[in-house]
Order: sequence, then C-alpha cells, then structure tokens
Amino acid sequence: MQWIQLGYLLPLIIVGAGAIILMLLSPVERLSMERFSLLTFLILLLALSANFYHFGELFTAFPLQEIFSKMIIVDSYSVYFDALILSGALVTSLIGTHYFQDKRHFKKEFFSLFLFSVFGMMLLVHANELLSAFIALEIASLALYVMIGFQKIHDKRVEASYQYLVLGSISGAFFLLGTAFIYAGLGTTILGDIGKALDLLMGKDVSLIIIGSTFVLVTFLFKISAFPFQNWTIDVYDGSPLPVTAFMAATFKVAIFGFVLRLMLIDLDPIRDIWDTLFVVIIIATLAYGTFLAIIQESLKRMLAASSIVHTGYLLIAFVSIGYAGESASSSIIYYLIAYFLSAMGAFGLISYIAADEHIRVTYEDFRGFAHVHPYMAAMLSIFMLSLAGIPSTIGFVGKFYIFTGAIEAGYTFLAVCGIIATFISIYYYFKLIALMYFYPACEKEGAYIPTLRGITPITIGVIAIAVIWGGIGNTFIAYFPGVDFLIDTARLSYMSLFIK
Repeated sequence: MQWIQLGYLLPLIIVGAGAIILMLLSPVERLSMERFSLLTFLILLLALSANFYHFGELFTAFPLQEIFSKMIIVDSYSVYFDALILSGALVTSLIGTHYFQDKRHFKKEFFSLFLFSVFGMMLLVHANELLSAFIALEIASLALYVMIGFQKIHDKRVEASYQYLVLGSISGAFFLLGTAFIYAGLGTTILGDIGKALDLLMGKDVSLIIIGSTFVLVTFLFKISAFPFQNWTIDVYDGSPLPVTAFMAATFKVAIFGFVLRLMLIDLDPIRDIWDTLFVVIIIATLAYGTFLAIIQESLKRMLAASSIVHTGYLLIAFVSIGYAGESASSSIIYYLIAYFLSAMGAFGLISYIAADEHIRVTYEDFRGFAHVHPYMAAMLSIFMLSLAGIPSTIGFVGKFYIFTGAIEAGYTFLAVCGIIATFISIYYYFKLIALMYFYPACEKEGAYIPTLRGITPITIGVIAIAVIWGGIGNTFIAYFPGVDFLIDTARLSYMSLFIK
C-alpha cells in the first residue's frame, strides 16, 4: 500500500531526487555542461513519463496521510498541471541548449537550481495546505532568484535578481500574514477544511478571513504581474537570461494559477463575490497599462515582457468569471495557459537561439528584413506573434475565444469588450515585427549574426510552432484528428476532480 501511495508522488520524487543528485555531482570535473544538460533532460522526461500513468483519469488521493496528513494532494487537477510544468521545463532545457553552449560562464550548478525550481512549482500545485504552498512557492522562487543573476558578469542580471528577490520576499510576507489571519479566523490552514469552516461562519463576522485572503491574493497578483504589482516585470524579464525569462513567463505562471484556482474554487467560493469589483478595476488597469508599456518598447524582449502583463489581464477575465460560469471559465483559464505557454515559450526560445550575443537581434530594427535572410525562422516567429495576437487558425485565438465567451456568459460583457479592444491594439506591436521582417530590406547592421538551423533547439521550436497551428485548426480542417476538443475535455476533467473528496 505504501508503494502504491509513493507511486502517486513519483514524478515529484524523481525531480526532487534529480535536483539533489545534480547538486552533488556538480563538483565532478569529468561531467561537462553538455552532459549535465542531457541528465536534466532525461530526469524531466522520466518524471513526465511517470506523470502520464495517471493522466486522463478522474481521481483524488492523499498519499502518506500518516506523514503529511492532508497537506499533499494528488488528483486529476494536479496531474494535469504537473504535465504542463514538466513540459515547460523540458522545452526550456531544449531551447536553452544552444544558449548555454554559447554562454560558457554558466556553471553546472545552474541545472540543479533549475530542477529545484521545477520541484517547487510541482509541489505548489500538489499543496493542499497554505503553509505547504508557501514553502513550495519559496523553493521555486529562491531558485529563480539565483538563476536570474547567475551571469554575475552582467550588471543587469544582478540588478534584476536583487529587484525580484526584494519584491518577491515582500509578497511572500503578505502570503504568510494572510495565512496567519485565516488560521486565526478558522483554526485551520488545510484546503477543503477552510471551505467547510467558512460555510459554518457565513452570516457571522468573517473579517479576519477576508483580510487574510486578500493578503494571499496580493501575493498571487504580484507573481502573475497584475496591476498594480507589475512594475518589476519588464526589468526582471529583460535582465534575466532568455531561457530563464521564457521559463518565468510561461511555466511559473502556470504553477501560480494552479494553486490559486484550487484555493478559490474550493475554499473561498462563499466570499469570492467580495472581490469582484476590485478585480474588474484590476483587469481594466492591467490591460490598459500593459498595452501602453508594450506599445512604447523598442526591445523585442521588453515588448514580450510587457505583453505578458496584457495576457495576465486576459486570464483574470476568466478568473473573475468563475463564480458565474464555473466549469467553462475554469477550463478556459487552464486552456489559455496552454495557449500562452506554447506561444511565449516559442517566441522567447527562438529569440534566445538567434541572440548569440547580448547586443545582437534584440530590437525591432535588428529584425528588419529578417525573412529575406532566414525565412524559416521568420515564419516560426510570425506564427508565435500571430498566436499571441489571437489571430484565427492559431491556438491563441481559440484560447481568447473561450475566455471572452465565458465572460459574456457570466455577465461580464464589458470586460470581454475591453479584452477584445486590447487584442485589436496588440496587433500593432505584434504585427510591427512581422512587417519589419517581411516588408523591409535586410538589416545590414555591422556584426549582425545569422545562426544556422542545426541542433535540437530549432527542431523543438519548430514542433512548438506546429503545435500552435494544430491547436488552432485541429478539429476544424482535419476530421477525427485530436485537437482542441481533447485539450478542453482534459481541462474539464481536471476541474471535476477538485470536487471529489
């Protein structure tokens, strides 16, 4: 029986053990960076394979209750998010191969930190208790702080790491303070028990729970770069190594939403209406300010960082719709996370492959005429831009369609209209890159670097580009071909498992 219960946690155990093993092996000189990269990939692939054993099943389990009580949960929901996090980590390791080979000042310890961050993110979606969630969040965040500033020779790396460390620590303090208030008001920090205790208190004074939950939501809003906690995003994303930026922008956001959705749907449902007006203001401000920041950027990396704030606004539209369109709104969030994950990971990955030098191919002007000298890369980058803009026949369009229709069903037509307006405006800064690549003569900037398509990185990026198109046309043009319906059905299954106890 113990072995069966350990089997539920096998992906988590593999990643955690792998991180420790790589840390212990890092002083071994005979093991090169390339071998460490391969070991990291194999560990993640093994964990993902183990995760697929329960993928698609409807179940809920609390493994090793005599040790963990109900602090750790394994269900269809956590398995689904594990698959997303591990896939994001795998893609990051593949798209970063070329980057790490070129940047020789990276050390082998980086890969151990990377696995520790993945472990923290996985533990976060398995957390069924607030303090466990805080520990998981800090494991993931601390590893990211070091990964951001790993290239100590670059001042902007160290500055970005320090900025994220200070602000992230403050947001973590809010989480702890909120947990203390919730415990003071309810006498428990276990998810599920919080909801039951809150139901018994309805009609009485629940101010402590409201204050505590608001503090927890502050941490959530900070981590996903929502207004007014978004000011760190552009500088930190711009200062981070490109593969780390891709990992933060896509995978970490998946993990954060994985936990907060569980908290809001199970425990804070009775008082969720309290924040509706606040969330409406936050969504409008996030969309407006993120759009403004994206328009004024000249650096492509900073534009993508600013646009990630806008995509947070789209996700929050579905988030606020949960109370009135529960299953459809929740599954639309889960699906849009996949859409944004693929599009952002592909865009950041391709830029990291192209930018072999920190001062080459980083601005819009650097990509002038890029399609004339490297048409395949330009085509892939265009696909990612089209998906981020929500153009039909891409997975980004389908994701936004589900979010906006869910908002209209929930009675938030105004928010849907705001999201559509932000989408139309986003066409400017996404299509600006496409226009420069295709409709202008090639850039003759001295020292311009044009990499050749070789190695695993461009293959990985090409597969992501195909997935972006497949997600947009899967069941539309190709009969009996698995596509959007499969992804939505799996997202709904993970949502249903939240209510099995």
